[in-house]
Order: sequence, then structure tokens, then C-alpha cells
Amino acid sequence: MKLTLTILSLFLCNLLFAQEATTSNIPGQNSFYAELGGPGILFSANIDRRFTKSNLGIGGRIGIGFVTDDFGDMYNYTPKSVLTVPLQLNYIFGKPSSVHSFEIGAGVTFTGKKIDLFSYGDTIGQSIFGTASFMYRRQPTDGGFSWRLGFTPIIGGSYVEPSGGVSIGYNF
Repeated sequence: MKLTLTILSLFLCNLLFAQEATTSNIPGQNSFYAELGGPGILFSANIDRRFTKSNLGIGGRIGIGFVTDDFGDMYNYTPKSVLTVPLQLNYIFGKPSSVHSFEIGAGVTFTGKKIDLFSYGDTIGQSIFGTASFMYRRQPTDGGFSWRLGFTPIIGGSYVEPSGGVSIGYNF
């Protein structure tokens, strides 16, 4: 948990210090997008930043979202929304002059309370899930409208739940 908080703090500091010199921003180095599925589990709004002076290479993302979970029994069904916070490190592969790229990432998603996402007979919920992403990205090299589509498995306990994600956003 301390390691995750340290990584989160470093990521946020990098975002804050990046604002000091606006002329050093490379178009497409930052992204803001809304995602259905993916590491946010149901829906999330995310910011993604490259740690290099390029729209490719190593970077990270942080988001905020929600998932609906059933906290009652079958006679007392009370669905509730739970806050999710996806945090990932990722690497984008591609040619600098091409709009086509591929993302590979790994991280964790924190939830506001323990939830049971998998229907494997477990009654113990979790509040931290492992995540991965294997995404195709279409992102203009000079910024603008972008989208992503791919495979985003969620890891909980000893289970890997196959999942997918699609997102639309804006690179700047």
C-alpha cells in the first residue's frame, strides 16, 4: 500500500511540475479520456501522461470512476455505486509519425469498499484489484480526438476476469 501511494504521489508531482514550462509540452503527450470497462471496471474518467518528451514511451494514468455492486441478498436487492480509482503504468509502442500505436500497461484499481466482482462462490470481497491493459490507440501526433480499444483483464484473488475497454478522449 505504501509503494502504491508513493507511485501515485510521484505521478501527481510529475503532472504538477509539467505545468511550469508550457513551451516544453509535446502535442499528444497528455490525454484525457472517458472509458467504458477497462481498469476502472465499469466507467471512469482518466488522465494519461507520457513521462518522456514524446507521445510514445513510458507513462501513466490515473482516473476516477464507479462500479455498481449488489450489497444485499436476493430478497433485499440494493445495488449501490462504489467509487473506483484506476492507477497504471503503461508503455506506448509505435512510430512517432503514425496515428496508430499499441499500449501495454499494468497497475491496480482501488475501490471505495470491498466488492465481489467475480461470481466464483467467494463471499469475501476485495478493495484492491490488479489490472492490465493491451490496447490499440488511435492518437493524432499533433493532438486532438483519440480513441482506444482493447483487452483489459482484472485480477482479483486467484482469479483473472477477462474484460475489455473502449475509450474516447482528447490528446493535448
